[in-house]
Amino acid sequence: MKFTLDVENNPTGWPDHTQLPESDGTFVKNFQEHPQSILLTDSITPVLQRIHADGNYCIGQDSGIYWRLTEPLERGAEAPDWFYVPNVPPTIDGQLRRSYVMWQEFVSPLIVLGFVSGNGVEERERTPLLRSGQQETKPGKFWIYENVIHPAFYGIYEVTKASVEVYHLIEDRYQLVAANERGHYPIEPLGVELGIWQGMYQNVELPWLRWWDSEGNLLLSGAEKADRAADQLEQLRAQLRGAGVEPQL
Repeated sequence: MKFTLDVENNPTGWPDHTQLPESDGTFVKNFQEHPQSILLTDSITPVLQRIHADGNYCIGQDSGIYWRLTEPLERGAEAPDWFYVPNVPPTIDGQLRRSYVMWQEFVSPLIVLGFVSGNGVEERERTPLLRSGQQETKPGKFWIYENVIHPAFYGIYEVTKASVEVYHLIEDRYQLVAANERGHYPIEPLGVELGIWQGMYQNVELPWLRWWDSEGNLLLSGAEKADRAADQLEQLRAQLRGAGVEPQL
């Protein structure tokens, strides 16, 4: 069974992003998820700025994607840990988005990422939405993404297993993406690859989810770029001193 938003027959007066709850009252489940989202956003921002010279794109971090109108309202949303939507403005009427509302936008995210905090069942749940009288089954997250929200790529990241699964929507069904020779997963519309990087970020050594360019070069965060520049400057100073010149840098 296929579910789609009925664009032409949507009733007027449906709530917009300012009227829908921006939180269901839950909290981030561990100390790793917030820095992980920051790392993904920080390092890919230069890529997105090159792609979108007009600035029309948005990134959600633990933010709601509303796909249907329910009671309570929060039941009609999924909140990916990280997602990117191309060709939509980051603000609406001068206000930062509180959530992403499918019946306002009709533009699907290009990529949605889920960070597993349990055993991964929730992120892989494919139970369909079925109605019988006044009762309905609770649809699974995987099913909602595949059948309703339609991100072209869906990634499931498990820090405890140092792994990520990437699915690509092909003919309305998710197909598991094979890793390339570097062990990364190409996200071709962005010209980047997604994979696992073991290293130190924000004072924690972990297998972090990271971006690389299409040639396998790690996309650095702003802090990493600053550290690299400082290292290069210190090397230059050492070379000058070795040549008998006291640097004035």
